[in-house]
Amino acid sequence: MNFELGDDLELVVETARKLAESELTPRLRESEASRAVSEDLLGSWEEIGLAGLEVPEAAGGAGLGAVARVLVNEELAAGDAGAALALDPYGPAFTAILEVAGEDAASEFVASLSRRTARALLIMGEDARVDLVSDQISIDAPWVAADRADVIVVLNGDEAILLREGFTLERVRGAGLRAAGASHLRASSAPIAARWSNSEGAARARSRARLYYASLLIGVMRAACEFSAAYSQEREAFGKPIGHHQALAFLIAEMRIAVDAARLLVHEAAWRVDAGLPSAVEASSAWAECIDVSRTVGPDAVQILGGHGFMADYPVEKFMREARALGLLCGGFDAAIEEAGRELVNSTHPLSLTTHGAN
Repeated sequence: MNFELGDDLELVVETARKLAESELTPRLRESEASRAVSEDLLGSWEEIGLAGLEVPEAAGGAGLGAVARVLVNEELAAGDAGAALALDPYGPAFTAILEVAGEDAASEFVASLSRRTARALLIMGEDARVDLVSDQISIDAPWVAADRADVIVVLNGDEAILLREGFTLERVRGAGLRAAGASHLRASSAPIAARWSNSEGAARARSRARLYYASLLIGVMRAACEFSAAYSQEREAFGKPIGHHQALAFLIAEMRIAVDAARLLVHEAAWRVDAGLPSAVEASSAWAECIDVSRTVGPDAVQILGGHGFMADYPVEKFMREARALGLLCGGFDAAIEEAGRELVNSTHPLSLTTHGAN
């Protein structure tokens, strides 16, 4: 059994880590204040080609799959999760098209977003009110992490629906992920540009969307753990670093253990996606676990810094806000638990209650 990533994937992850450390982290307050990433950062992103990780090779991408995406997302989010969203022109909107409509439609989708500043958004039915009438759609999404979009992909039930016009984004203040933007998205009887239906593909698309955001959440929590642990070695109380006091040492260890456990769930679910195995239960469970862990890791990191934790001079208050904002996506905790439970009960999944003879 070999747990190594392989030279190619190791290089991709290291490239993402260096980008985060050298360009995302030093500008995190600047990006947050401007609600956008800088032009030179967009240029760096374009040069290294991380947006094309999951894009098929025939369409000019790397075709590396879900595992590569979650590994890269974690590194980028450890630098700045909002900037990571702003840099990626496709996001989980691409994998929704890929899974529901197929490679040809996905290639056309990528080709239509060739501009450096292009942006696609995924709207899941769990995050918005969606009304369909014939070949038109109305959407009301109170919050999306973007200030602008070129195309919208709606993942609703068994369908993926593509919009190129007829929608508006009204800026709102937003609490987290400000580098990506924050808006209230509306569409009233907007014309549908394309529409596909595929029940199995839609389930996989939901899994990949949850894993996309779960890996960003892992990166944010990892950064919170690392910063607060480092701070605990620098600040002293009662003659020694505060991290050497037992209560705080236990807290720091528990935070790290919880994040590492959540990461394993995300990686297993991503591996199942790439292997073509059922992944709805694993992805939903991993997403729910990440959200649950983030509800304690974020506040705990702030607590370790004490009053400093709430100051903009330190990034932990931002980590806490980013984690809360990410946890609202894809229907949040409740939708993930509901889907995992439904799949366990109704499917032939190995963990299904029905396979154990339950009434």
